[in-house]
This record gives sequence, C-alpha cells and structure tokens, in this order.
Amino acid sequence: MYTLIGTPKARPFRVLWTLEELGLEYEILPLSASDKEAIAEFNPTGKIPALKDGDEVIIDSVAIMQYLADKHGGLTFKAGTIERAKQDSFTQFICDEIDGALWTAARNSFVNPEEKRVEAIRSVLMWEFERSIKALEERLGDKTYLMGDICTVPDLLLSHCFGWARNAGFPMESEVLRAYGKRMVQRKGYQRASAVRSVT
Repeated sequence: MYTLIGTPKARPFRVLWTLEELGLEYEILPLSASDKEAIAEFNPTGKIPALKDGDEVIIDSVAIMQYLADKHGGLTFKAGTIERAKQDSFTQFICDEIDGALWTAARNSFVNPEEKRVEAIRSVLMWEFERSIKALEERLGDKTYLMGDICTVPDLLLSHCFGWARNAGFPMESEVLRAYGKRMVQRKGYQRASAVRSVT
C-alpha cells in the first residue's frame, strides 16, 4: 500500500487523482505546509506531496504521477516510444508554462516572505498564462484528451492547474479548454478523488 504525504486540499490532490484513476490502494498522511518538521522526514525541502512506497520515498508531484503510471501501466504511453515523447512534451510544457506561472504567482503573493515578493510580476504571469493557453488550445484541437482518445498524466496535471488558476484569478478565455476541463472533472477517478479530498 502507498502512503500519500500531504493534504489533498493542495498540490497532493494531483497524486490522489492518479491513485484513484489507477485503482490503487493507499492511505493519506494529511500534513500541510505548516507541518514543516514532520514533512522534512520525507522531503528535506519541506514541500508536499511525497509518496512512500515501502521503504522508499518519492518527492515532486509530477515524478510521483509518472512513476505510478509507469509502474501500473495506465495513464501513459510506454517509455521509448514516439507517443511517450509527445506525452512528455505536454508534461514539460505544462510544468514550465502553466504550473510555473501559477507557482511563481503564489510565491510572490503569499508563499515568500513579504520583503521577497514582487507583486508587479503578476500581470506578466497572467499575460504568459494567456499565451500558453492559446498554444495548448491549438495543440488540443478537437481531441478528447491531449494525446487523443487516451487520458494520460499531463491531462491530470493540466486539469489540476486549471482549478488552481481559477482559484488564483487567472482567466480561462478558451471555450475549447473549458469544455476539456469539464470532461476531465466528469471522470470517475476525479469524482472519487474529490470525494476523498472533501473528507480529509
């Protein structure tokens, strides 16, 4: 059984969603960012999530998601294939351009000490976010998921970022991606993960 370290009300939700999509058994140790000493036992940076698999601990949400997908043969194409390279391209783009913009905005609004924040950067990040959304809209086209008919790790990652963007006040002007987001939250794995999140 896996142990997910971190409250699913934050970034660990994307790992929780992956666990539910793959139908895996797990337990949750719902530590929050304020539990730095307890988290440091699993991740010396004090960040969540982490995943315990036996005696081993994996950190970083995207690494955890892809590890679970590879290990259990779901939500992914096989490593070493063209399809996997294209899948990884989506993952990297989302990490760099979507997640990165949202995380930088968070650090400069409430995460970093007040004297280390640059609040004026928010307008630049929103502009970059809008450009990235347009690029993703073009890449998605009329496909059901980013990779076509198969839901993969970057779909979960992107959809989690959409929720984060909404809560952070980053506008979503794309009808195509709004419809895509609605498809994603209708997935049974998302519904199960959301139910767990609401009671954890």
